[in-house]
Amino acid sequence: MDRQLANIPLFAGLEADELSVIYEGASVRGFPRNTIIIHEGDDSDSLFLILSGRVKVFLTSEKGREVILNTQGAGEYFGELALLDDLPRSASVITAERCQFCVIAKSAFQEVLLEHPVIALKVIKNLTRRVRALTDSVKNLALLDVYGRVARTLLGIAVPCEEDEGRMIVEPKPTHQDIGKMVGASREMVTRIMKDLVVGGYVHVENERIVIHQKLPRSW
Repeated sequence: MDRQLANIPLFAGLEADELSVIYEGASVRGFPRNTIIIHEGDDSDSLFLILSGRVKVFLTSEKGREVILNTQGAGEYFGELALLDDLPRSASVITAERCQFCVIAKSAFQEVLLEHPVIALKVIKNLTRRVRALTDSVKNLALLDVYGRVARTLLGIAVPCEEDEGRMIVEPKPTHQDIGKMVGASREMVTRIMKDLVVGGYVHVENERIVIHQKLPRSW
């Protein structure tokens, strides 16, 4: 478990004994598919590390329109800012399949920071890096057209293909509607872009995954 905690950027650079101190205050919880784990606007009190399963992170507008921010799987996490501030949740999270989480409560984590100032300093440095990365991401998205946002999203969720070093894999395959919600575009627009990428030989779509054969063009 300590090794999985080390993969969370908030805890980057912490020694094994420091991670063990954090894990001592954690608990393991399981949830079935289609369970809302946190609601946008709820009080913040825990970080969730995904041990198994997959979740969707989304926002809902006043008119009920849903925007998917991200999908996450085993080894990833959400809710880390809840450990440090008192603001409400900024997004909702729902399980896309049965999930198991390691849950770290704010009260337990704050005790760790008070008793271990070296851990507190490392966490502050990691938060600074995360803020800078988010600022760059927002800036890039603001300057991209719909194709650019789709291409950036696909590359952002793709992983190297084990069978072919030169290819990337998006698995499980998101629907065109899901991609549209991630980039703020219609399903029809995403469908047209994906069709063009397939015809151009850049990607092909299999039953449960998207295979990216080569670097996607910067513009279309």
